[in-house]
Amino acid sequence: MQNYSNIQKFLHDLVLSKKIINKSLFELEKIIYLKNKDIKNQSHVFITGMPRSGTTSILNFLFSSYEYTSLTYNNMPFVLSPNFSKLFYKKNFTKKERMHGDGITYDANSPEALDEIFFDNNEEFVKNELVNYIQLILLKNNKNKYLSKNNLNYKRIDLIRSILPNSIFLIPIREPLQHANSLLNQHLHFSQLQKEDDFIRRYMNYLSHNEFGLNHKPWNNPDDFRDIKNINYWLEQWYLFYEYIYKKFQSYENCYFVVYEELDNPNYVEKILKKINIEKNKNIDLHFFKNSNKKELNIKYNKNIFDKSQLLYQNFIQSN
Repeated sequence: MQNYSNIQKFLHDLVLSKKIINKSLFELEKIIYLKNKDIKNQSHVFITGMPRSGTTSILNFLFSSYEYTSLTYNNMPFVLSPNFSKLFYKKNFTKKERMHGDGITYDANSPEALDEIFFDNNEEFVKNELVNYIQLILLKNNKNKYLSKNNLNYKRIDLIRSILPNSIFLIPIREPLQHANSLLNQHLHFSQLQKEDDFIRRYMNYLSHNEFGLNHKPWNNPDDFRDIKNINYWLEQWYLFYEYIYKKFQSYENCYFVVYEELDNPNYVEKILKKINIEKNKNIDLHFFKNSNKKELNIKYNKNIFDKSQLLYQNFIQSN
């Protein structure tokens, strides 16, 4: 969304704001490209959970193995027609740091969380078309396994498992105070960016990226903290979110919690690769994650919600 021309902004607004355009292109693409290939039993990987927990880093790491294909920036704005969209060359799309200011860079070929445009339809559509949609994405790069990062897919893990029973789900967990502080900072950062450029707000809305910014939507209704400019709001959201995740998914087969703070340990990374059935190869750098250590924070917070969150965080570590 950075440095888009007025024509590019118009095209994104037009295509992404009108579901009928994307759906029509999807139907046309199925007619032209779709093949009856059995992909249901492949071990596709879905990364999901709260933002700022390492989801993008894990996505980039697994994508670098060349074992998977994903949606990339090249597919914007024609996300439901991945084979058509690759025909539109993205000019002047050089590698740059993403707007989060976290050191993660991207270019037109970088994977990104885009498939919410598909999932943001009724459940019947998802049930009938998910296999077709993933087939079209796989055809784009002649791969057998799909890799998705979608922070909202935790809501539909049961649905995806019912369609793709061998799929693997990775849910990163980050130390709560560090995580809450990162969420708060990004909320303030994107709120300012969206005030300066409304297209950023619209773009994030099209992708259902309402985790922070002017159109922020809480993951759960707040119990005690409602001031979104206060660290305690984000700590409570962390607790409510991961309390649900822990209770719901701790016993699920092929659903794995990934501790963010352990990612700079190559032995831990290797264990993750074994869980998702990836063999080490020359493309895999076990030292890919270098910045997962805690930073010193001098923040005042509510002790009760902090202690509850820390206890829950330790439960994740012990279950890992």
